[in-house]
Parts: sequence; structure tokens; C-alpha cells
Amino acid sequence: MDHAIRDFEHHLKIERNVSPHTLRSYLSDLAAFRAHLLSQQRALCQNTAPQTGEKKPLHVDLTKIDYLIIRGFLAAQRKKGLQKSSMARKLTVLRTFFDYLVRKGRLSGNPAKQVSSPKAEKPLPEFLTVDQACTLVVLPKGEGWRNLRDRAILETFYSTGIRISELVGLSDRDLHMPSGIIRVLGKGRKERIVPIGAKAVEAIQAYLRARPVGAKGLFSNHRGGRLTARGVSRIVKSYLRQIDRPGASPHTLRHTYATHLLEGGADLRAVQELLGHASLSTTQRYTHLQTDHLMQVYDQSHPRKS
Repeated sequence: MDHAIRDFEHHLKIERNVSPHTLRSYLSDLAAFRAHLLSQQRALCQNTAPQTGEKKPLHVDLTKIDYLIIRGFLAAQRKKGLQKSSMARKLTVLRTFFDYLVRKGRLSGNPAKQVSSPKAEKPLPEFLTVDQACTLVVLPKGEGWRNLRDRAILETFYSTGIRISELVGLSDRDLHMPSGIIRVLGKGRKERIVPIGAKAVEAIQAYLRARPVGAKGLFSNHRGGRLTARGVSRIVKSYLRQIDRPGASPHTLRHTYATHLLEGGADLRAVQELLGHASLSTTQRYTHLQTDHLMQVYDQSHPRKS
């Protein structure tokens, strides 16, 4: 196996011209796999070989490696506390290594392809507290059109939970202020109607009265063109830093919207429709947050909580 790894290292360096960081990662994962195989072989020898005191050199036969051995390696890594994302990376390295050996004619098949990649754990959505959200949306001060635009953007995000791509795609004709609704074009160009609160409507109307004539799109930049997603992200993040949430983003406001609706008693399927989720399982990520909130309320309120 050592010879095969050296050849693979040469292939990565010369033929694929990978970065030093990538090369180190590949070799480190292969070294961990080799160490696991030798450890398993050593344990087997101790259990089966006669106690003669003679130690035979250990050798890894690549042709004897099958998907069960690879699964055992990943299980051992999991026991060591490795995250699923790191395990998936190691499996990818093994697939690439064995693919190389197959192309070189050293193996007839790739045993790593028979192993399913571990599904990475999805982190829970990050969201703002109610106090933080209410503080955020009123941060833009003054009557200048930029400040009014920024406040309208923040209010719209928190009031509707729309995606940043949906917000930058809004035009004046998508607003129906008397009814308190907006028309949104979501993923797959699927249209949906979303309610918008009175505070957001007031903020948008104030901005529209001050907006430069001839501006394109609902929310425009200083040149009159439609704001890009990058431009909106930069604006929102600048205000999030002011409430000491530097790692948050416009998507955090979408998470906040969903979380606060559920905490207020909204039906999960209704929230799914409002967010434009194709699958209910995507929306269900927020139910864990709601459970945490209910447990906190219980701990603070119930006289016999402990």
C-alpha cells in the first residue's frame, strides 16, 4: 500500500497539480486509513498467531479491501468523535484513491463506491430574539432616501421572511398595499402571495415618496439601478453588526421570521406556505427551536419544575 500511496501522491502533485493544502489533506486521510488497516491486522495476528515471539512484517493487500473494511474504518473514526463532514471527506479521498488504482489496472473495482457518504448534520437555523429584531428594524434614522430604503428593506425581511433573491426581484407592481400583501417570485419561478405587516407597509410607502425618480426595481442603489443581492447583504450586515450580531446575514431574518411565527402559535404548514418551502421537512427544522423556547418558558414559569 505504501508504494500505491507514493504513486498517488506523485499523481496529485504532477498530473493534477493540487494545492499543498489539498495534498496534505489527501495524504493525511490515507495515512489514517493505512494506520487503521495495520491496527486491525496487528490485532488479528495477536489473536491467531502462535506465541513464538517472532514478529512478522505487516503488509496491506489492496486487493483484499472491500466495502466492509471501509465501513469499519469510518465507524472507528466516528467513535473517535469525528464529525460526519470529516468522515464524508475521508470517504471522498478513498474513492479518489481507489479510482486512480482502477485506472492504473491495479484493482478491478472501487470498493469505496459501495459505501454511502455520511449525511452531514444540518446546523440549526440562527435567529434573532424579538427584542433584537425590533431594535434592528428601526436602526436606520433620518429622512434621507437611503435611510428610508434601508429601513424598508429590514422591515420587509422581518415582516415577510422572503429570500434575498426574492426581495431584490420585487417591483412596484408586486405590492398591493391596501390588502397588505406582496407577490413574490420564488425558487423555480414559483409565484406566491405573502402577507406584509402594517409597519413594513408604512416603511415602504415612506421610502417610495423619497425614492429618486426613474429608479429601477423596488429597492434601488445610488445610481438608480436595481439593488443586487450583494448590495442588500452588505446593507443588512452593517446593521446586524450594530446589534452585536456580526455573523448574521439577511437569511438570519428569514429564520427569525419563521421562528417567531411558530413561537406565536402559527401552524407549521402555514409557515411552510409563507416561506415557499417545497417540503415540510425543511420547515420542521424550526420546531426544535420552538421546543427550546417552550422548555425555557416552562423552566421560568412552572412552580414545580424541579
